[in-house]
Amino acid sequence: MKTLVFLLAVLWVCDGVKFGQLCSGNPNNSRRTSDGWGEGHYGARRGNRVHQGLDIVCRDGSTVYAPFDVTLDRKVIVYNDPENKKTAINEGIQMRGEGLCFKLFYVRPDRTSGSVSKGERIGTMLPMQTVYPGITSHVHVQMCDRSDPTGYF
Repeated sequence: MKTLVFLLAVLWVCDGVKFGQLCSGNPNNSRRTSDGWGEGHYGARRGNRVHQGLDIVCRDGSTVYAPFDVTLDRKVIVYNDPENKKTAINEGIQMRGEGLCFKLFYVRPDRTSGSVSKGERIGTMLPMQTVYPGITSHVHVQMCDRSDPTGYF
């Protein structure tokens, strides 16, 4: 019984992690819903594949912030794009913090290593409209293990 109570307490503490503001102009981390390009929730259909992240609304060119104290791990290349059709948005950053490992796609990072405090600028939202005209521009949040990030928002 003591073990069960302890495990439940650990799970409750871990589930208490919430992302702070990711993007200037979106203090509540509003999610992308549905637009002509699809839906932004985890598990949304993308043709023959499934969306493995959560899309948080962010205007092109906006400042992107650290959601909590993080360690920047590395730059991420989002697409395997041999024809370079998505070059304008083919960047992101992987980071760790609060016991989580996650990636932010469509962000040009200011730097790709070191520590950053909650609310500090980590980069700039790339121009999604140049690649996907009419889409709700957004930062894609993807957990490193590809689990559902929704509970952290």
